[in-house]
Amino acid sequence: MASTLPGSVKSAPPGLKGFDTNTIVTAQVASQFKAQGYSFCARYLSRSTTQGSNDLSNAEAATILNAGLALIAVQHVAAEGWVPSASLGTTNGTNAANNAATVGLPKGMNIWCDLEGVATGTSAQTVIDYCQAWYTAVANIGYVPGLYVGANCILTGQQLYSNLSFQHYWKSLSNVPMVATRGYQLIQGAETTVNGIGIDSDTTQMDNLGGAVLWLSI
Repeated sequence: MASTLPGSVKSAPPGLKGFDTNTIVTAQVASQFKAQGYSFCARYLSRSTTQGSNDLSNAEAATILNAGLALIAVQHVAAEGWVPSASLGTTNGTNAANNAATVGLPKGMNIWCDLEGVATGTSAQTVIDYCQAWYTAVANIGYVPGLYVGANCILTGQQLYSNLSFQHYWKSLSNVPMVATRGYQLIQGAETTVNGIGIDSDTTQMDNLGGAVLWLSI
């Protein structure tokens, strides 16, 4: 079992700057980001049953938190043109939540599904079925599902709100629909290199219904 991580689940205040990266964040790099005014970091969970060598680990999570950065976890998406299904949603959601638990992430925080790059011609209902199955699998293990909305997500803004159970949405840098009624809690900005690693910048906000990201922080 993973060591208990420091901190607790909290609602993210609006207007904070952070970043997401597919690179392991060392103590030195985490401290540099903190000193530069960054407040949080998003790192990755695997789609398989175990974390990959470049994915978030218990040790890295502790390093990020101890540097004073809040922590967000998002699951890798498959390569462009992937085909969703309800059964795949259950598998991916279960693996995301189990990997989060292996890392030591506490129940009650957001675990994010990356919805982008869906195969052209996929029906909206098929995407809805995938997302709902992913949501159920993650929620059943005790985490709060969130949805990253990227390019080629297939769904409209109204479908994202009305046909899914998610209450936490993250807007990618791509041209994507606005989630009807609720809007977004996390806004992704430009891709760049900072402190020697490739990142996307991100900013927190309250959504239109007063919802906020649920992250882990000290």
